Amino acid sequence: MTTTQDSAGDVGVVALTARDFKGAVDPDWCPGCGDFGVLNSLQRACAGLGLQPHQILTVSGIGCSSNLPGYFNSYGMHTLHGRSLAVATGAKLANHELTVIVTGGDGDGYGIGGNHFTHTARRNIDLTYIVMNNQIYGLTTGQISPTSRDGMKTKSTPFGSVEMPINPITSAIMNGATFVARAYSGDVRHLTDLMQQAIKHKGFALVDVFSPCVTFNLDNTHNFFKDRVVKLEDEEHDTGDWKLACEKAMAWGDTIYTGVFFQTPDTPSLGRREPVLDEGGPLAFRPLGLSEEQAQNIIRRMM
Repeated sequence: MTTTQDSAGDVGVVALTARDFKGAVDPDWCPGCGDFGVLNSLQRACAGLGLQPHQILTVSGIGCSSNLPGYFNSYGMHTLHGRSLAVATGAKLANHELTVIVTGGDGDGYGIGGNHFTHTARRNIDLTYIVMNNQIYGLTTGQISPTSRDGMKTKSTPFGSVEMPINPITSAIMNGATFVARAYSGDVRHLTDLMQQAIKHKGFALVDVFSPCVTFNLDNTHNFFKDRVVKLEDEEHDTGDWKLACEKAMAWGDTIYTGVFFQTPDTPSLGRREPVLDEGGPLAFRPLGLSEEQAQNIIRRMM
């Protein structure tokens, strides 16, 4: 971070670069993993929006992709498998001035955490959820995930999967998410733009990212997506038409769409529907309404 000082001695914050959002720990992902593109894009997005690390909380669950908060310079929490959205909801409602970004994988978010995915979208919590969708369980060395294709051969399905995959885009729209987008991690410029739109959006924003696992998923590779992805922006897609958005989201063949599928900017988030959050600033900074003795008694009972 760079600061300046004027003649009166007041310190002002200068805009940061993507490098300023680099964490103290280097990623341990496999060389070629799509998650590198997601991390790079998030760093660029936050710098481009003029955010400061202390204004951001990054929350994750468990999995290769869920290690991202450790590689990103902000407040961060590495929570339980599938529980990142629940923790992030509590943090956002406690301090609604924070920019809360949730990161994880398709197994963590759509499998283990599928229940939270549904209800966070329904409540329209003002969160940005970035899912690195590699269509496999990578951390546990290659089992099918909720987004693996029908017939996919993995360690857990050696004769081919008999399960139909979930469609995160149609699920998010039907559950009530007010910003739903999809990207490919190999297109950093496009992904960065989608992340910035999602972070600025006031409500639950999903960015589902095709993030190839180069070690355990040899079906959905970088070349697979490079040959198929088509940007919705190039077709002048109407993001206010949820039926058309679902139709585009279900296309899976020679053409797979990326971009913003659906957006309803005027739908109030849960925080805006809750009057108490508009009174007196973030809950985290308000007086407890307890004496010191009462507060200490509560702490002792919880320890």
